[in-house]
Amino acid sequence: MFFRPVMAAILSMAAAQAQAPPQRLDARAAQAIVAGCAAHAAGRGQSHAIAVVDAGGHPVATLRMDGNGFGIMDFAIAKAEAAAAWGFSTAQMAEGARETPGFAAAPHVVAVAGGLPLFAADGRERIGAVGVSGEAPADDAACAEAGIAAAGLRARRAPG
Repeated sequence: MFFRPVMAAILSMAAAQAQAPPQRLDARAAQAIVAGCAAHAAGRGQSHAIAVVDAGGHPVATLRMDGNGFGIMDFAIAKAEAAAAWGFSTAQMAEGARETPGFAAAPHVVAVAGGLPLFAADGRERIGAVGVSGEAPADDAACAEAGIAAAGLRARRAPG
């Protein structure tokens, strides 16, 4: 008699944990980002290279959609590494490069939209970054945003 209620409680806790948005970047979350971005792109007839990196800039998941050449993936990885290194978007780096002489030449700066930092679901901890390339910079950034949202994560730190 005791076993059933305890087992039901354990199973319900496990199910709740499985459905909760991730608080760290693991392979499952990285694949969810890639899948969300790819679905976004496919719905618009676009093709991107997508790179998800951890907070240290190391690749966790990548996808080069059909129609993209070798260099496009390199650019997606560079955008992801830049956003991981600096903690802000590559679109913001482009603004910084226009406003601050020499910033564009700093290490790990990519001054083209499409790289976004990646924060845990609660928005408190930076856990990695996403880089997308292959279409117009605004489309690359929108794809990255869609992937991040699909994984239940955030592209911006929570206020406060």
